Amino acid sequence: MIFAKSVGNKLLYSDVQKYINANLTTDLHSLLLKKSPFSEVSMQEIVQQIKGKQVAEKKFPFLLKEGIIFPPQLNLEQASSEKTAVYKSEILKGKKFIDLTSGFGIDAYYLSKNFDEVTLVEQNAELLAIVENNWTVLGRKARFINQKLEDFLNENEENFDVIYMDPARRDNNKNKVFLLEDLSPDILQIQKKLLSISDEVVIKLSPLIDLKYLVSVLQNISRIDIIAWKNDVKEIVVFLSSKESEEIICNCVNLESEESTFNYKFGEEENAHSEYAEPEKFIYIPNNSILKAGVFNLISENFKVKKLHPNTHLYTSNEKVEDFPGRILEAEIIDSKQIKKKSQFNIISKNYPLKPEEIKKKYGLKDGGDHYLIFTQSKKGKIILKSV
Repeated sequence: MIFAKSVGNKLLYSDVQKYINANLTTDLHSLLLKKSPFSEVSMQEIVQQIKGKQVAEKKFPFLLKEGIIFPPQLNLEQASSEKTAVYKSEILKGKKFIDLTSGFGIDAYYLSKNFDEVTLVEQNAELLAIVENNWTVLGRKARFINQKLEDFLNENEENFDVIYMDPARRDNNKNKVFLLEDLSPDILQIQKKLLSISDEVVIKLSPLIDLKYLVSVLQNISRIDIIAWKNDVKEIVVFLSSKESEEIICNCVNLESEESTFNYKFGEEENAHSEYAEPEKFIYIPNNSILKAGVFNLISENFKVKKLHPNTHLYTSNEKVEDFPGRILEAEIIDSKQIKKKSQFNIISKNYPLKPEEIKKKYGLKDGGDHYLIFTQSKKGKIILKSV
């Protein structure tokens, strides 16, 4: 077992840091063509730090502190955002926590707040040294182990309250992969081992993964969270329990919104039924975590709203349902002749042959503004709805 050593990095020299901060808005391509003003730090390393700060400003602003080092671009892309990490930290707690694929350590940093003992395992020694440096700067303690996950599991004799994993989702050719058996590590090969040393195993997965597939191949699933941020699905998080669970609770979450989380039991959709109607006073557009979950009939049933068409995932009612998990518009049907050229609208196309860009071009519309045009289909055929 190899323990990571703290990084003594020339990137942290004050003159290097000043140069980096002075060039945060400089064109990076032109910067790469220049010679580094420092003999011991390359321009590629400097640009890497600038990119890191630019990403951090939007994705994890808590790292915008003096003394923080950023890893290569791929590690930045694969890291969780601060918002999703905070959400997960509100769920998990205990005494002993281990992240078996720590990467850049964003999730582990927030999850570690709720545990007495924290261990990070990472096979990339340079990346782990960066994380150790950053945690020292941030005043957070942990045991940092530079080792392959498989080797760690073979040697390990400890038990943990929670195991966390974010498997690599790229193959040897850097292509994205999604099936569990294609990830690194292969979750299907080690799931029994994981559950033998922890009561709870939490796995972050691609937002593109199919939920039915997950349930068919993973053992002892107790919970699945579909996490969106500002209506963009960022990740699927699966919770495995050492204790068998009779039902799987699914949570559709849209962070940075005022919408409530929609909870349901996996399999409920199969027995749910939708009512159908032509557009009434209010139109409901489910958020993307709901669409990912595919609970289209369950939404109709639970919120007492009617679908427009079996393949149109829009809903309607005469009375407003305030707690609907998505956008609510008051709208009316209009004729295409009522659309004036050069008008400004937010265009939505659902179960309609033309995409928003094609609609804008056909009708000579500008994008944006306060009003919406919805091109869709009810059971009676194609319709256009305008928000009022």
